[in-house]
Amino acid sequence: MTRKLIFGMLFLYVVFVAPARAQDFNWKDYNVSWTTQSKNSAESMPVGGGDIGLNVWVEHGELLLYLGKTGAFDENNTLLKLGRIRLHLYPNPFEGQKFRQELQLDKGHIVVTGEHKGVKAEVLVWVDVFSPNVHLEVKANRKIDVEAAYESWRFQDLFPKKKENNANSWKWAPPKPVVTPKDQIEVTANNVVFYHQNQDSTAFDIVVNQQGLATIKDSLYNPLKKLISGGLVQGRDFVYTGQRSGSYMNTPYQSWILKSKTAKTHHALQVTLHVGQETEQHAWKTTLKELAATKPTLVSSKQATESWWKSFWDRSHIVIQPGEKDPNDTAWQVGRNYQLFRFMLACNAYGDYPTKFNGGLFTYDPVSIDSSFNFTPDFRNWGGGTHTAQNQRLVYWPMLKSGDFDMLPAQFKFYQRILKNAEWRSKIYWGHAGASFTEQIENFGLPNPAEYNWKRPKDFDKGLEYNAWLEYEWDTVLEFCMMMLETERYQGANIHAYIPFIESCLRFFDEHYQYRARQRGSKVLDDQGHLVLYPGSSAETYKMAYNSATTITALQQVTRRMLTLPETLVDPILKSYLQGFLTRIPPLPLRELNGKTLLAPAQQWARVNNTESPQLYAVYPWGIYGIGKPDLATAINTYKYDPDVLKFRSHVGWKQHNIFAARLGLTEEAKELTVLKLKNADRRFPTFWGPGFDWVPDHNWGGSGMIGLQEMLMQATDDKIYLFPAWPKDWDVDFKLHAPNQTIVEGRLKNGQLLELNVFPKDREAAIVNLLK
Repeated sequence: MTRKLIFGMLFLYVVFVAPARAQDFNWKDYNVSWTTQSKNSAESMPVGGGDIGLNVWVEHGELLLYLGKTGAFDENNTLLKLGRIRLHLYPNPFEGQKFRQELQLDKGHIVVTGEHKGVKAEVLVWVDVFSPNVHLEVKANRKIDVEAAYESWRFQDLFPKKKENNANSWKWAPPKPVVTPKDQIEVTANNVVFYHQNQDSTAFDIVVNQQGLATIKDSLYNPLKKLISGGLVQGRDFVYTGQRSGSYMNTPYQSWILKSKTAKTHHALQVTLHVGQETEQHAWKTTLKELAATKPTLVSSKQATESWWKSFWDRSHIVIQPGEKDPNDTAWQVGRNYQLFRFMLACNAYGDYPTKFNGGLFTYDPVSIDSSFNFTPDFRNWGGGTHTAQNQRLVYWPMLKSGDFDMLPAQFKFYQRILKNAEWRSKIYWGHAGASFTEQIENFGLPNPAEYNWKRPKDFDKGLEYNAWLEYEWDTVLEFCMMMLETERYQGANIHAYIPFIESCLRFFDEHYQYRARQRGSKVLDDQGHLVLYPGSSAETYKMAYNSATTITALQQVTRRMLTLPETLVDPILKSYLQGFLTRIPPLPLRELNGKTLLAPAQQWARVNNTESPQLYAVYPWGIYGIGKPDLATAINTYKYDPDVLKFRSHVGWKQHNIFAARLGLTEEAKELTVLKLKNADRRFPTFWGPGFDWVPDHNWGGSGMIGLQEMLMQATDDKIYLFPAWPKDWDVDFKLHAPNQTIVEGRLKNGQLLELNVFPKDREAAIVNLLK
């Protein structure tokens, strides 16, 4: 389905189907504006569209921006920035005191204005949602010249060492000296073409050999082979004038300069970005030029992009203290930052790869985050092509209630592409069926080589990561299975293409733990007819676990949901298998503490390795306990009295105690943690949180904050929709959220009173339970 078709369907849905009403707020209240220039890239502002993200800032009178695009992986599996643009105006309106930089959320634009010695100018920066083009439009009150420099720090081979390899797949254990081969820069009379072409040998080849899969290498999906990432800079009536050299934040660079032929009051520049696996350079360049020469006019492209953003904002919102706009009020900040972070996620609405938890498309020079990290702008902690499911899940769960269904396929396609590789792992290593997804996998579905470990015991099981944190952690993929299923429940999506993936993930656990039981003895089930889920892992925290709670809850809930699907999706043979499998899943473990019944992280475990609280995953994401569910006291006891939960409780990064509190109806606790999650970051842009446990901007920090706020306001349990289950009475709110069965709920709460409530379709009003009453 094309992007334009997707937009058309969403536009028709919003205009002709979804309910509409007057709002008690203005999107402009949430625009971020600065009246002083930035010190460096750490004080940049995000903007983007489609699958392109830019960091934009003005420093010493020059406008700079980093170019980010999904899928731009090099041979070491670093997610590369595609360069930097530096814009200089002559005479320069940004040398004076009058300055403003504003992110206009409603249009998806950044506007920079300045005035100096009678010269006034505006630079509009925006990204076309429907084609991979970045636009810079300059307007001035008198004729000016414009110089645009394309800057690259990969003008020569680079040799990342030690911690800098945390940006790629090698981390702390590169198998050989690491090289980032230089990019190719080609200039003509009026444009600059730049690209990075992966070498013949990539991380894929080395990892396949490391993990004993060389005999099936040609059968494995390889996203790095012949990958070319780059772009084209051009402008109407611009000409190439030469090169310069410099250094920015300790990183040397070279620049290739385009300059306007003549002084004018209007100038337009375009940067086209393209990532593709092409057999030949000329084929890649041909595609690039076609993308750069898209037929719609600049005006019509801008109108289509602005319409897309309008449709996006019409889908949903949570506005706290509407109409007040007090930037110092933390409750107002929570509502504004929820929207800002959702905007950042939408900049990768149509990417071929999901938004990365460790910075998304908006990373910048790392020395501003850690003064010892004198690395290039390509750096991000925890890898570029490496996928950490425990973190990624928090980025994508909030998209269901926000109605951003078109953003979920990027994450789902990631898993679909690597399904066969995961199935090959099970077949080669253990001789059984099912997809084996470990934690910390590469974008080709095999374990990260450093976490897999180069220094393994000779006879150690080749299918396992030799790693104290990650060993036997298989179950995080099941959350993405449930997301796939939830798109059917929320959106009414056709999920036929996802069923084989979900089935394969479930079969792995059934077949693998029967396989392990056969290795230990003659019985594959315990005396209750259940699988013996050992060895296992409850998140990364409770290790060498026996009957992990995270595995049991995930298997139970995904299997139950599969059994609710019609025969057109789950045929009688598969349904019969799933019914039998459900009987083999062990019951959820409980434990007693000081006379109280608590949820246990596992039936037994050998050690505690991390600081998660997986005993509460039965509350979120799996919803076995919570508002409208039986035995709520057991879950509340766990939240309040489990010594590890108390010790690990925090708002930082991927911590999800704010979500647990909301799901359990603990209003004060949810409020306190949500304010800590979603208040302004300690950086210039309010939602550049982090680094937390990961990097800046920390996207699983923002995602978990979004989820918690949504759950405070509205929860969907079975066929009921509970409003305000953990909502503070002193927070006025105007909201619009999505619920199961293609339901939209919008309302307005003021001074603790529900002034307005609209439910669409109308027959879903019977599902509403207002907990304010």
